[in-house]
This record gives sequence, C-alpha cells and structure tokens, in this order.
Amino acid sequence: MSTPYPFTAIVGMDDLRLALLLTSVSPAVGGVLVRGEKGTAKSTAVRGVATLMPSVAVVDGCRFSCDPVAPDPTCPDGPHTADAAGSARPTRMVELPVGASEDRLVGALDIERALSEGVKAFEPGLLAAAHRGVLYVDEVNLLHDHLIDLLLDAAAMGASYVEREGVSVRHASRFLLVGTMNPEEGELRPQLLDRFGLTVEVAASRDTDERVEVVRRRLAYDEDPAAFAAKWAAEEDALRERIAAARALLPAVRLGDGALRRIAAVCAGFEVDGMRADIVTARTATALAAWAGRTDVTTEDVRQAALLALPHRRRRNPFDAPGLDEDKLDEILRRFEDEEPDPEPDPEPGGPEDGGPGDEDPDGGGPDGGGRPPQDGPRPDGAGGPDVPQQRQDSPAADPAPRQNSSDGVPGSEGEAPEAPAVAAAEPFRTRRFDVPGLGEGADGRRSRARTAHGRTTGARRPRGGALAKLHLAATVQAAAPHQRARGRSGPGLLVRRDDLREAVREGREGNLVLFVVDASGSMAARKRMSAVKGAVLSLLMDAYQRRDKIGMVTFRGSGAEVALPPTSSVEAGAARLEKLPTGGRTPLAEGLLRAHEVLRVERMRDPSRRPLLVVVTDGRATGGPEPLARAARAARLLAGEGTASVVVDCEAGPVRLGLAAELGRELGGPVVTLDELRADSVATLVRGVRTVRNTDNRRVA
Repeated sequence: MSTPYPFTAIVGMDDLRLALLLTSVSPAVGGVLVRGEKGTAKSTAVRGVATLMPSVAVVDGCRFSCDPVAPDPTCPDGPHTADAAGSARPTRMVELPVGASEDRLVGALDIERALSEGVKAFEPGLLAAAHRGVLYVDEVNLLHDHLIDLLLDAAAMGASYVEREGVSVRHASRFLLVGTMNPEEGELRPQLLDRFGLTVEVAASRDTDERVEVVRRRLAYDEDPAAFAAKWAAEEDALRERIAAARALLPAVRLGDGALRRIAAVCAGFEVDGMRADIVTARTATALAAWAGRTDVTTEDVRQAALLALPHRRRRNPFDAPGLDEDKLDEILRRFEDEEPDPEPDPEPGGPEDGGPGDEDPDGGGPDGGGRPPQDGPRPDGAGGPDVPQQRQDSPAADPAPRQNSSDGVPGSEGEAPEAPAVAAAEPFRTRRFDVPGLGEGADGRRSRARTAHGRTTGARRPRGGALAKLHLAATVQAAAPHQRARGRSGPGLLVRRDDLREAVREGREGNLVLFVVDASGSMAARKRMSAVKGAVLSLLMDAYQRRDKIGMVTFRGSGAEVALPPTSSVEAGAARLEKLPTGGRTPLAEGLLRAHEVLRVERMRDPSRRPLLVVVTDGRATGGPEPLARAARAARLLAGEGTASVVVDCEAGPVRLGLAAELGRELGGPVVTLDELRADSVATLVRGVRTVRNTDNRRVA
C-alpha cells in the first residue's frame, strides 16, 4: 500500500499505540507482540508507526545497512573504511510472510557457483534487510518451527549465520521484532514469546460511537488515501518530533534504586522466569519517563511497564489466561510508597500523568465523516498518540459452552434426561505419545514420522520444482563425476552443472490433526468420573500443544453429536470448551463417530498433507435408536477402512465391566488404553507401544 494509514488516525487501542511508541523511543525494549481477534487494526497500527521512526545512516551500496560511524567488521560487503560515504534513509519495516522459506529468511548461497568456481555468491535475506529496522511478522504463531528457530538465534545473537557444505556467511542482524497473532489459531512457543519485550491484548471496541468513528475514517481513507493522510499530516509530524525528543532525553532519565527495587519485587512476586523480565521492565519504565518528558522514573511508570512487559512471561502452561492481577500488582507497589520521590512536573499538560489528550473525546475525531481531527484536537505534545491508556482492553471472555443444534436432539427435551452441570477437570498429567503409522509429509512437528526439511538424512533426490532445499554433497558429486571427460575436465576439480545437483531427503517428525470424540452422555455423568475424563482430555490437549498438532473436538450426547471445536491450533479454545462441557442424556456413539468422519473428510480437502489421529474417549456404551451397538460398529469400520489412525480411551469404571470400549477399539483398528494406562509413567507403557492392535491390512498405532 503506497500510502499507509496514519498512526494518529487510529481510534482507541491505547495500549497498542503506547507499546509501539515506547519501542520507537527505546528499541532496546525489544519489540511488541500484539494478540487479538481478527479485524482489530493490529497490522494497520504496526505499519503506521514504522513511518514515524527516525531515519538511519547507512554506508552507500552496503546491502547489510552498516552504520558509517561503526561499520560491521565482518560485513560480507566489507570491509568498509572509516571514511566510507554514507547517507540517511527511512527506517525499514520488513515483513516476513508466514509461508516464507528458510532461504528467503536468512539468504541463499549459489551452491552451483560455490562448488564449481569457489565463489561465495550470497543473496541476502529478510534478516539482512531488517537490520537496524523493524521485522514485522503477521500471524507469527503460524510460522513453521524451523523459521522460529532461526528468528530466535538472530534475536539472541544479533547476527545471522548461513552455513552450507563448508561455505559460511555471517552478517549483523539487529532488529525490532513486532508480531501480531490471533490466539484462536494457536499459541507461540515460550522461547519466542520471551523474545518480545512487550505484549498487548486488543479487542474491538463495544462502544457504538467509537465503532462508528472507525468506519467513518476507514471509508474516508479507502476513498482517497492521499487526501486522508494529508488531513493528519500535522499530527503525524508532531508525533514524529515527540518521538525524537524522547529519544534525545532517554539517556538523561534516572532509574533510581527505589524504582529498581520495585521492578525486582514485582517480577519476583509474579514468579516470572529468568532476568529478562526485570531488564525489559526497567527499559520500558525509563522509556515511559522519557515519553512524558521527565528524567525520573515514578511508581506509575513501573506499574505501567509491568502491565506491558510481564503478562506473557508469567504463563506456566498454554491454558493460563494472559494478563496480570492488577490488585496484586498494586499491593506489591504499595510496600514502597514511602520511597516514592516527588516527580518532576510535566513540561506541558497532556503527559502520561494526565491521561493524555482526548480524555473527553478519546477518538479525537470529528463528525465530518472524513476523519479530520477537531479544531481543539490533539496538541503537539500528545500528537494524537496515547500517553497512558485510560482503560486496558481485556481479551475476549472464554468461549461460551457449545450450543446444541435443534437437529441434534437437545437434552432436556421430551424423552431426554436433564443435563448435569459441568464439572471441573482433574489436574493434567504427562501422557504417553501416540503416533500415526507410516511416513507422512505434513508440517514440522513432534509427533509422527515424516519427510521434513529438518532431521536425519535418509537419501537424496533431484530438486522438486527447480528449487534446491538442502544439498546432498555426496550424491551431487556422484552424479557429476561420470560426465567430467565429456565436459572437457581433465585436471583436478569438478565441473558441476545444475542437473547434477541432488537435495537431501530428511526424516523428522510432523504435527498431526488430533480429533477428540468425547462421550458426554449420562453414562459418563458421575462427577468424579467426568472430572477424571476431563483431566485426561486436558492432558492430551497439552500433549498436542507440545507436539505442534492441530486439535478438534466432537461431543455426543442426547440424540446427536456436534462439533464443539472445529480443527484449530488453539489449545486454549479446546480447554475452554472442555471446561463448559455439559453431560447427560443417551449415548449416540454412532452419531459421534459419523460426525468425526465428516470433520476429517472436510479437513483432508483443506490440508491433505496433515494426517489425522482420532482419539475416542468413551466407555463404549451406545443407546438410542435401533441396534445402537451395531450402528456404532459400522461407523467405526468406515473410519478404519479409510486408514484413520485411532486410539480409544476406555473410561469404564466399576466392579462390573462390559468391555465395550475394547470392542470399539478392535473395529477401529487402534489401541485401547484405560485412564490409568494413559499416563506416560504407567507400568503398561514402559514397553513403548508393544500393546497394539492390528487389523487386516497391518495398520498399527504405537
């Protein structure tokens, strides 16, 4: 988009705007992770703030953005002399697409020239382009694991390394990492989560006037982007000047021992891991003081910094809700009230202690439909940017309990037993691993064997589509050697052509689609029993999260089944649906299996390479309709006939057991485990999957 949406024209989103501005003032804060539902202007805000950042001086002609004052001594385009010519250019914002390849991220070596000519022909990637700028990753939680690993390395070391067959290239790569994500699509690995300095939860406003203003401004921008941007040019310039002034003041800000003790007490009180939280909170509090035009850090600065820097660092598992207990935060800070220094007065009204411009009109917009600021709109000291949020926007509430479709036979209707209230899940535990048999080609993960971009080398093949992934050096030499005389090569060396190149075939692990089919009927409704069942499913959800799987959930009760959770990467959503799961009524087992069959059929069309694993949680009983057990057996054979890998978790309890879950497992062609055998440390699993069930075509699930 040639004309970005003006940052100062964004309505509301105070926390988001403040976090982005603080990282502009102090890049050492370490970037921002923006979490929120779709359509909340996350990407718009990031692109807008990039236009406000100061210009950077670079060595002329250097592809790696070296600073003329202190060039990188190992720059591939160097060495640069001390008097190298330089020029200023705007700060870059480089976007990393979710589907980018490893070569696109780190750069690519021309392997053919390197082998035949000994020339290190290196084409820089996005990490080089982002040096001294902003690296923006939209939908960062959907990045492949191997790209996340590369980002972690570059963020930790401030450099990118490309190593291939003895050819090595290193270049500086220090960037501000900004990512956006929708939590419904899955969580980030903790290692990458910790690399973001600040995190912000955003949600669409529920205020009618604010929503109207958002639509007004967006329509005006879409009609004429240049004219709309011109209306906000003065506010943009004022905010740009304020960022520059805050940057200049930043070295003079004093972070006293009292503020440091508050920061340490808060981080210790919330039991965050490591020391990065303390450092980021200190840098953020300092940036807040500079943004307000002060040289002393106050308790309010520490409080606001903690609200931005700590929520994503205190999560202990993927089911923990993000955010901080603000009452607990205030209680910790109150211990230091007597040590609070008198803050310097703000140079002008509208600083952070005032709540910033626009307290009475947070939109800062007028009724003219063009998004033009009012006559008494944002002052130059505020420049339309937020100072301190008037109110934090909480993340959306947990998903409500799944509704029953009228066609599914709602329990409680005529002829049905009333549903039992939802019970809490037992404590989760570490479960044994279940694999999908065979060799897949799905997305990188940690569950089943698959051909992947990473892992141990098992063979070689010609490059697919002309693009070389990982060179198999021995196979390439073997392919080129017989043709040397025909190519006129009689002396030492090897003449390699593109047709000789062979890429390595590697075997690693893939992530699968784990579809839970959960029996929520009356036979499962005993509180203690259902609590144990929910704890088992929660444990399997945790396992799926750790193995980078997608998950889905089908529940059946009454006279029908429903998709409680469509396939997603968000285990949080699965845990929320499980918590609200009601029980009661008959046991339509066949309907549950058939609904699962339909879900898998649709998912195969959407993502053919992701193989499914069906986990049926039931006692095996079936009631309702004619021949319920026979219909359930036919549905199970339908799934088995399509090669669906299955596991049955037998929830039957009591002194008299019918063994119906075992019969179901035989029909599905998968193993049957009890709730006790599901634990990774149970005696039944010490032999690593010896207990299996085979069907006629030798499918196996370990």
